[in-house]
Amino acid sequence: MHPTQAALRDALLTARRQQRALEPASHWTLALPDAEAAYALQQAVGVALGEWSADELPRCWKSGSAACDVPLTHAPLLPSGVHGDGADLRSQSWLLQPVLVEAEIALRLGRSVDPATAQGLHPDEAPALVDALAVAIEVVDSRWRELTHTPPLLKLADFQVHGALVLGPWRPWCAVDWTAQAGRLRVGGDAPIGFRGSHPLGAPTWLLPGWLRHLTRHGATVPAGTVVSTGAWCGGVPVSRGQRVQAQFDGLGEVGLWL
Repeated sequence: MHPTQAALRDALLTARRQQRALEPASHWTLALPDAEAAYALQQAVGVALGEWSADELPRCWKSGSAACDVPLTHAPLLPSGVHGDGADLRSQSWLLQPVLVEAEIALRLGRSVDPATAQGLHPDEAPALVDALAVAIEVVDSRWRELTHTPPLLKLADFQVHGALVLGPWRPWCAVDWTAQAGRLRVGGDAPIGFRGSHPLGAPTWLLPGWLRHLTRHGATVPAGTVVSTGAWCGGVPVSRGQRVQAQFDGLGEVGLWL
């Protein structure tokens, strides 16, 4: 690892341990000439935190993009930050104030995927690899201060500004008309935020080929059971401390947490 990259890794680790946000100063961008450098930082931070070993492929991810013609970004999720339905996160510290929550769909692979399969995969074929889905809520948090002014590669190195993921019950995979899929996100006693057919990629399964090519790019095989959360259906919604958050997708289930 380049000395500047090692310094950035250590700064991100210190921000987590001391719960003190970093300034997105321009010198940090020198550590990240491209996305591959940011992905290497993700892996190094996870190893330093003891969340996975240096040669281990993490088992839970987030992936997404603002549109099909915008490159996907990917980030492994720390196992300690992945929770089940009803998770109580009120004792957890967050650097982003207020934190944001996103209503999402998570997908689980039903079979292993090797590099050759990933390389030749078409989006129309990808759903056949999935054995289950779950409604999910992502908590967005950042080790960077002034998130709106933070360069994209610095966000990517920080696990694409991930805080936590809460997964609802897994449901067997079934074909879904994603263009008509409706749901709602409720924060505290506020009126629910409704949405319909609003996934930025049209269908959450669209990203599977790109995500799997990312995971297999160094020759790894992705094990069955690996999970990916696939992006927000109604953007990031601010949440104050002590509030209950619930996401529901019609016919697919729901999930809740305390923040």
